[in-house]
Amino acid sequence: MSWITAEQALAQLGTKPQTLYANVSRGRIGARPDPADPRRSLYRQEDVERLAARQTGRRPAHTVAAGTIAWGEPVLETAIATVKDGRLLYRGQDAAALAEAATLEEVARLLWQSAASVDFGSKTQVGEPGLPAAYRAMAELAATDMPTAGRTRTVLIADAARTVSFLAEALAAPGNAPLHSRLAGQWNRPDAANAIRRALVLLAEHELNASTFAARVTASTGAPLSAAVLAGLAALSGPLHGNASQSMAGLVEQAQKQGAAKAIGAHLRQGSALPCFGHRLYPDGDVRADSLMAAFNVPIVFAELAATGERLIGEKPNIDFALAALTAAFNLPSDAPLQIFALARSVGWIAHALEQVETGALIRPRARYSGPDPMIS
Repeated sequence: MSWITAEQALAQLGTKPQTLYANVSRGRIGARPDPADPRRSLYRQEDVERLAARQTGRRPAHTVAAGTIAWGEPVLETAIATVKDGRLLYRGQDAAALAEAATLEEVARLLWQSAASVDFGSKTQVGEPGLPAAYRAMAELAATDMPTAGRTRTVLIADAARTVSFLAEALAAPGNAPLHSRLAGQWNRPDAANAIRRALVLLAEHELNASTFAARVTASTGAPLSAAVLAGLAALSGPLHGNASQSMAGLVEQAQKQGAAKAIGAHLRQGSALPCFGHRLYPDGDVRADSLMAAFNVPIVFAELAATGERLIGEKPNIDFALAALTAAFNLPSDAPLQIFALARSVGWIAHALEQVETGALIRPRARYSGPDPMIS
């Protein structure tokens, strides 16, 4: 990330200082104090270049925005993660390769660029662990935590570890063991620990998905890191995101009664898309699903659904399918996929929150109004 002086920014933009300051106040250009002279400011070069290019005749902003907001071109710059050539990369490292042995704690250190190991240990647990407790814990933390502005990265990383620890207290058994072991212990399924570990690593980050965008927008206001996680949790709860694996329940039940081919055939004849198959970012198949299902014996009904679904629609199972299969394989709680998803992705949300804080910019898109014209009296 590059920063330039006001003189350099004005030269590129060809505008007056007042226009530069207005763009900063509106969140269009990130700014921060000059370390060499706190009385002066530096400006984010990428933002200046983007505005300068727009002024030279590129497509109108509303045209660009309409094409980017839904599975379009990237709308924010990030160095955290990307999907490239069918591979999920965490700061340039292959996530599927990391999932072979890494823990969520190790991935957090990588994504947060922490100088020290990350510890999510806790000594206490809420009375009734589960998702309601997780939401309450994050809400209480967000209401009392300090905002991020003006605080060093070292302090913020300590906040980040404490935030995930609070979330873990609400979901997993207390202790200092890695989170996958604590989750398996909470569910009395020690044999599931390795598969849970792999799922946590694979789900830690997935670039600018809906919940991460919600978390990043929240962080851009200067809100506490716990507030960004709370925003991510809210977005994650929807059936099109973190709860997508629940849509498998009916299909699995029908496949158990009449076989995978008939169940899928009936589903397709109703004009419904087959749930938990395919992913736009992985035209050759979701690598996260392959990696996760390699860690346990996939139940027969899921194996049949996977093979039949691929044959009939030409798409492979995605990570939501794999989470549903994991839950069935180890007889985990029905909401285990969302619990695993929430705990894992909190690490990615915080990585994006930390990155957004460094930009010093507010994420504030404009609305393209399509309502009635003003009344003329």
